[in-house]
Amino acid sequence: MSREIQDVTALPERICRELEVLFCDLDDTLTEGGLLPSEAYDRLWRLSRGGIAVVPVTGRPAGWCDHLARMWPVAGVVGENGAFYFRYDRRRKKMIRSHTLTEEQRREGRRRLENVKRRALREVPGAAVAADQPYRIADLAIDFCEDVDRLGRSDVRHICAIAEEEGAAYRVSSIHVNCWYGDFSKITCVKRFIEEQLGRSFESLPSLFIGDSPNDEPLFEEFETSIGVANLRDFMDDMRFLPGYITRREAARGFVEAVDVIVARRP
Repeated sequence: MSREIQDVTALPERICRELEVLFCDLDDTLTEGGLLPSEAYDRLWRLSRGGIAVVPVTGRPAGWCDHLARMWPVAGVVGENGAFYFRYDRRRKKMIRSHTLTEEQRREGRRRLENVKRRALREVPGAAVAADQPYRIADLAIDFCEDVDRLGRSDVRHICAIAEEEGAAYRVSSIHVNCWYGDFSKITCVKRFIEEQLGRSFESLPSLFIGDSPNDEPLFEEFETSIGVANLRDFMDDMRFLPGYITRREAARGFVEAVDVIVARRP
């Protein structure tokens, strides 16, 4: 463990008062059981109306992220574990799309990922290509529990080993193993979003991150203030970097819990 984890109620008032941007994971952080509860969506609006911008940072595909950026009360979306960010300029009615890789690099990456896919499906019985794969532009998502019977940890590790043997980068979310070719991560794209769209540096922006799984580890490592929802405890034994704070409740209820602490400590 990289730091001692405190209960979210220990979050300092100064951090809550100065907060400008809240970055958060999507699956099993904002959602619960595959659904977005009304309470969690309500908290997005409370944050937005209270002067705190929200930016989801997710492994979900470009097709989903276009919708989120357009129709949710968010300032932007980082998708496919850092392959891109989308921001919808509502005043100009224009979607800003910024990709980490060129189209040629993405095309070559998708070609190479076919080997990872074939091996994963052949060597790990029960694994499947994620249902949202048709809407992806840069990565491959192997489903180990969303639309298939939950696989064991050894099966998930086997999928990761295949990606590693094939020279691909990978991250484990609460539902998928995401694999890609290219030098990017959630945190590199978050930093680029802050610099290019907010005109700030990562270090100078009062911000925090809320997440739930190993693919959020780069953000737990880099953010000075980070919060895990309680279901993160299921993964802690396999993680080096952990958040500074944790909620008592899981998934979307944990997100609500954290936001209520933040909002209560602002003027």
